[in-house]
Amino acid sequence: MYSPSLLRRFFCFNSASSSSVTTFSSTNSKKMSLVFFGSPQVSATVLDALFNASAAPSSSFEVAAIVTQPPSRRDRGRKLMPSPVAQHALDRGFPSELIFTPERAGESGGRRRPTNFLSFVFFLSETFLSSLRALQPELCITAAYGNILPTKFLNIPSLGTVNIHPSLLPFYRGAAPVQRALQDGVKETGVSLAFTVRDLDAGPVIARERLEVDDQIKASDLLALLFCKGSKLLINKLPSIFDGSAKVNAEPQDDSKATLAPKITPEESWLSFDEEALVLHNKAGQEPELKC
Repeated sequence: MYSPSLLRRFFCFNSASSSSVTTFSSTNSKKMSLVFFGSPQVSATVLDALFNASAAPSSSFEVAAIVTQPPSRRDRGRKLMPSPVAQHALDRGFPSELIFTPERAGESGGRRRPTNFLSFVFFLSETFLSSLRALQPELCITAAYGNILPTKFLNIPSLGTVNIHPSLLPFYRGAAPVQRALQDGVKETGVSLAFTVRDLDAGPVIARERLEVDDQIKASDLLALLFCKGSKLLINKLPSIFDGSAKVNAEPQDDSKATLAPKITPEESWLSFDEEALVLHNKAGQEPELKC
């Protein structure tokens, strides 16, 4: 059913012996089918929450598939390694044949990796989209997947796609919401749960959770904290998403108040001691950027 040229499969040799293995059954028609999209370590926090919630006796959904970025070379040995989300899924015993890592359509050879999530439009191939349609997901969840998804994809899940975004939308739409918030020296930020539309981070908001910003916190720590809160918010709101009430009650964003959070460029990372101390302090808080 799946094209091997466009969909890779991960293979796990030792997961059966792990004490943390989760048992995943084949699709149960009585449960809602959910497909998760995510790549970096912060996404694994969300996936873990979904695994745990789906394993509860009263759960009304199951994780039918996972879509993540392809393996990349990292660490000292430059070994080809699966994304943190893929590795976490394998460690939990999720079926390797249901972990998909599609390349961008028309891409060959080396991949230019984004420096943070939502860095480029992802042109999903028709073959992959057909395979996703075959899964018949009611809902897709995205959490720092690493790509902007096209309209053809958004039309597939019957209940839509919900994204966890680490800002108080409509503020800081885009690739680097946490870094830009720290750069601006904000005293409060948060995480938003919103339906995905074609325009970047512009969909109706299901819920937000606010967080006071410690002026000593780094971007990586704040990002992890926001996704932790976001995963709890998601689990709490899933029943209303599944029964349709979340879509009815979702709050449209006020586009006139929207601010953008473009990715941090290498030039912006330089510290100039001609700048004020507060500016240097806030800029230092940007590092490190999220690596997918």
